[in-house]
Amino acid sequence: MASTHSLRKVLEEVVCPICLGYFKDPVSIDCEHNFCRVCITEHYEQRKMETDGVFCPQCRKNIKKENFQTNRQLASIVENIQQLGIKSEDLKKQIVCRQHKDKDKLFCENDDEVICLVCDKIQEHRTHTLVPIEKAAQQYKVKLHNDIELLKKAREEISKLESREQNKPKEWKERVKCQKQRILSEFGKIQLLLNEEKKLSLQRLAEEERETLKKLNENVTKLTQQSSSLQQLISEMEEKCQQLATELLQDVKGTLARSEQVRLQGPEFSAAELKDAYRVPGMMEVLREFTVDVTLDPDTANPNLDLSEDRKSVRLGDKRQDLPNNPERFDTGPNVLGSEGFKGGKRYWEVEVGDKPEWALGVCRESVSRKGKVFLSPEDGYWAVWLRGKKYEALTDPLSLLPVSIRPGRVGIFLDYEAGEVSFYNVTDRSHLFTFTGTFSGMLCPFFCPGLNTGGENTAPLIICPVPAQARGNLCP
Repeated sequence: MASTHSLRKVLEEVVCPICLGYFKDPVSIDCEHNFCRVCITEHYEQRKMETDGVFCPQCRKNIKKENFQTNRQLASIVENIQQLGIKSEDLKKQIVCRQHKDKDKLFCENDDEVICLVCDKIQEHRTHTLVPIEKAAQQYKVKLHNDIELLKKAREEISKLESREQNKPKEWKERVKCQKQRILSEFGKIQLLLNEEKKLSLQRLAEEERETLKKLNENVTKLTQQSSSLQQLISEMEEKCQQLATELLQDVKGTLARSEQVRLQGPEFSAAELKDAYRVPGMMEVLREFTVDVTLDPDTANPNLDLSEDRKSVRLGDKRQDLPNNPERFDTGPNVLGSEGFKGGKRYWEVEVGDKPEWALGVCRESVSRKGKVFLSPEDGYWAVWLRGKKYEALTDPLSLLPVSIRPGRVGIFLDYEAGEVSFYNVTDRSHLFTFTGTFSGMLCPFFCPGLNTGGENTAPLIICPVPAQARGNLCP
């Protein structure tokens, strides 16, 4: 096996790298590589016409034709090997490109192909961009590594997206569950209010029934008495008509006067009609029956606020007023409280916010701090919502974005003290915005903040809406 390999190595040394046949008139060139004279001459002439310089087909070093040297020793070796009877065609199948190691190969950028320097294919690529195979491999290895990193990052992003998408059905179900609970809670409250309204309406109807029946029965009694009196007078007058003239004329004028008086009298009470006032109310109608008359407390108003004379509206003024810094007054935030405090029952009021770009509304403990920076959160005694930065939010921790589809021009606030709830409603589209739940103690007051007037776009006031005629005010324990 070793002798066969050695023989092959010897045979490879006597084969022209261009024609892959035995050397014919072998010559050595500048780099000491050997070629058939005809082969290297044709290569030289062809390359010289195409480029300014000519390189060795094996090592790509520059060569010159005048430096071609006849290699007689190699010619003698070829002649001796040929005498052994080994044909170049048989050898060609075994040694084609075998002597052309990777260092003698190139990568064609144009055709994306690895080629041999001395193969006949080199002619097809003579106008292409050729790069040594090791250099090309290193360059593309870098590109492959870069793409691998990009693909890994893409895979990580897809994994994150996949993870998020996998969690979304659960999150969506949770959101639907919460929304369902809110709907059930709101309609439950409305049902309680409707039941209470039904009870009160039935009580009013029963009371009206009792009073009306009493008057109707009294009317029947009076009519019976009148009928009896009339019958008695008729009998008396019929009897008088049977008397003699002297007896008939005795007190006849008095009898006629009594007849006229009786005829002029009518029933004192006619049959009453039931009032058609017992329709089933909607949510806002039910809430409005608990409306209280809220006014603003000037002793709590920040000096930058302007209150209307009837204390029903508040706006941010143009300058700070010179007011006493009493303990009740907010000295930093543009806030003001309602004059009325609540320690129980159900209360409702509405505030016109119009197109104001900024405001805050709600309730707070009477005991909240009025000095320095104020934090509007349930932990600090405030249950409020606001519009700020074009976002409607409940002031929880963290903030809760409100489900506003139609901009509220009027906001309703419903306080159910015993239930520990403060609910907010968009009166414009009659929708529920948010409900705070907790446990209340002590006095609670309505809270108002018309917001800052940055850029002069928030000059409109907050206006407390009037109490509707049907409001009962509250249901206190």
